[in-house]
Amino acid sequence: MARKYFGTDGIRGRANGVITPELALKVGQAAGLVFQRGDHRHRVVIGKDTRLSGYMIETALIAGFTSVGMDVLQLGPVPTPAVAMLTRSMRADIGVMISASHNAFEDNGIKLFGPDGFKLNDTIEHEIEELIDAELHTKLAGSADLGRAKRIESVHARYIEFAKRTLPRHVTLDGLRVVVDCANGAAYRVAPETLWELGAEVIAIGTEPDGFNINRDVGSTAPAALVAKVRERRADIGIALDGDADRVLIVDEKGHVVDGDQLMAVVARSWQEDERLTQPGLVATIMSNLGLERFLGGLGLTLARTAVGDRYVLEHMREHGYNLGGEQSGHIIMSDYTTTGDGLVAALQLLSVVQRQGRPVSEVCHCFDPLPQILKNVRYRAGEPLSQDSVVSAIAQARARLGNGGRLVIRPSGTEPVIRVMAEGDDRGLVNAVVDEVVEAVTKVAA
Repeated sequence: MARKYFGTDGIRGRANGVITPELALKVGQAAGLVFQRGDHRHRVVIGKDTRLSGYMIETALIAGFTSVGMDVLQLGPVPTPAVAMLTRSMRADIGVMISASHNAFEDNGIKLFGPDGFKLNDTIEHEIEELIDAELHTKLAGSADLGRAKRIESVHARYIEFAKRTLPRHVTLDGLRVVVDCANGAAYRVAPETLWELGAEVIAIGTEPDGFNINRDVGSTAPAALVAKVRERRADIGIALDGDADRVLIVDEKGHVVDGDQLMAVVARSWQEDERLTQPGLVATIMSNLGLERFLGGLGLTLARTAVGDRYVLEHMREHGYNLGGEQSGHIIMSDYTTTGDGLVAALQLLSVVQRQGRPVSEVCHCFDPLPQILKNVRYRAGEPLSQDSVVSAIAQARARLGNGGRLVIRPSGTEPVIRVMAEGDDRGLVNAVVDEVVEAVTKVAA
């Protein structure tokens, strides 16, 4: 079914452009009505990151939810996984995170969680979309039934304790010098404090949000600052979160960036040794490196692939009983602990392996040599370039040339008129050549 407002991760766009107070008000009313089930007093928890527009959107959402009779618990700036966790632990009927994740401050978004702490499925999002565009005047609460709003002060401590308890009681981070980059985002308080309470020597950067600097030259999408700080302070590890802390990248003691594929490999091997994997493998997207698949195969494990997007990874995990999955970009989902990606919890799992093995992060996190992987984007104006005969033929020829030693992934972007062309294989020259051939074919019909 076509979507008008929701994308692959909630509703996202330019603040006061796409994400207006009017839209936020309607989302609050629509979601509140959909999740009013039973005759109990309904309530919603609302968290946000550090963007300036969060104040505006939060206020409009509160007006929407209270106007349909839902009580609102305001969490303030907290990570997305904290909202998911608190939705369940505080027995809320719905959870909301105001964030545009790794985007610049000009954007913002609204992510919704059901009472089970999971992101909403397509059917429920469709229900909400229909109500957003409907006339809701007759569905509003009576004057005596309006909701109330209050701020909850204990949420940081609750999330810190939750994160710490994902590790065995005997595990500490004593002796580790850790640089953590919080992207001037939602985890700017909880991440450094969690690491310090576990015993690490903590050097924190990206912890001075001003409403404008979220993800600006810091965080998981801009690791150069973290690399420099790790080298400067001779740290054992660097941890980079994004604006809402649902993804993570690691920097080893040599200043080398470690992506989500290597992190999943480390955790998969560790959990296999501890007999903790619920299925003999993990779930990742079509963008994960073929080197990860081969590494897992050598352990007798499989790699199930999904479309790009952590929601698709999670859906496959739930449907088929996996407890580990994620994306190359650093969304790591460990369903034993969380219902969504959690950058801090993923980093803690890695740190526990480092402490147990007593080896440098560069050795622990080098599970495989990634195959050469080339990604190029082709912008188009209109139409469906991938359906053109010349493009179909070029793709078929490229796949034939790569054979069993490589992969070719062609996909349209879900947010802009761009075709993404990715190939990987053992022969870098061949990979470059096939990508260029496909890009040329798409460019000719897309101009």
